[in-house]
Amino acid sequence: MGNIAAKIELVISLKGLDLKGILRKADNPQGIIIFCHGSGSSRLSSRNNFVADLLQEAGYSSLLFDLLTEEEDLIYDNRFNIDLLTRRLVEVTEYMIKSEDLAKLPIGYFGASTGAASALYAAVTLGQKIGTVVSRGGRPDMAMPILNKIGVPTLLIVGGDDHEVIELNQKAFDQLDCIKKLEIVEGATHLFGEPGKLEKVAKLTIDWFDTYLPIK
Repeated sequence: MGNIAAKIELVISLKGLDLKGILRKADNPQGIIIFCHGSGSSRLSSRNNFVADLLQEAGYSSLLFDLLTEEEDLIYDNRFNIDLLTRRLVEVTEYMIKSEDLAKLPIGYFGASTGAASALYAAVTLGQKIGTVVSRGGRPDMAMPILNKIGVPTLLIVGGDDHEVIELNQKAFDQLDCIKKLEIVEGATHLFGEPGKLEKVAKLTIDWFDTYLPIK
């Protein structure tokens, strides 16, 4: 495992708005993982930060950022506006691609809850710029219209006790026409809060990126 190099608070300046983010830089990074959180969450998500820490130890830089400004987040419907969240994710991804020290790194997406749908839509929009997608307790079914257009390896991780979401993920999985895998973490609920379950998510994620996130 690589040495932890840096954890940086940053502001991503887009057209007319600023978004807060946390950038972790791994030592000799193998890629950069951009997180897309679920509704009502933010760059401060304890679960995503936990996974990001383990990714950093494994040699992956990462970015967690607020998909919405504080003002936008006050409008509840914005949290479920997949079109808006996808556009924001695409814009932030392109912003990171222009960063001099990150431009050559392969990019993976890690989407949680509704953020998984935005990650899948953005992967279709950006095409070969994205190497792979991982969904944790996600709602890939919310991206049903474009699932057959996903061209990158896609991993769906669901808690074994999250029965409704398992069913939704299975329906989405059946529509994917790419390298794909559905992993059920036994004994885990939707947020993977049980002891050791989030570590299992991180291990599955790291193994997936090690296998399918190609070095440029």
